[in-house]
Amino acid sequence: MKKIKILLAVFTGTLFYVLLSFLGGTDGVIATKNLKTQKRLISARTAKIQEINNNLTMESIALEKDNEVIASYARKLGYVKENEKLVKINGLTDSSIKLNDPGTILRHKEGVYLPEWMCKTCGFLVFFLVFMIFTLKDISSSTVVRKQRKNDFEDDFVVVNM
Repeated sequence: MKKIKILLAVFTGTLFYVLLSFLGGTDGVIATKNLKTQKRLISARTAKIQEINNNLTMESIALEKDNEVIASYARKLGYVKENEKLVKINGLTDSSIKLNDPGTILRHKEGVYLPEWMCKTCGFLVFFLVFMIFTLKDISSSTVVRKQRKNDFEDDFVVVNM
């Protein structure tokens, strides 16, 4: 019976260790969820930066090869061609100026998880706690029956009723 209780305590400690590692360990559910969230965030920001890169590449090609685009940028800067007049109206802002947002800095976050040594220590502590509970339960529930030895004096005398 004692072997079963020891095995049950070992099983309970091991089960607790496995569950703790599965949920909060380095490869656990919580760490995986956090990594997937970071991956989605990085993918979204990468797609936005790629879109900005594509737009800038198209603008660069247009500035290198298309004379009309070069002329429109020159007009925005205040340059004019021969026989061309430029009228500036004070108080109006130029809404055609487009600023490209470079994005925000994304810092790497360390994953939140329980170290392996902590999972093992908790599993061992659960084993020890269950083992101690079984041991204390056995001690408290067992009735200590001591065999009383007969006195040698009673063996030597025979009591006879008359």
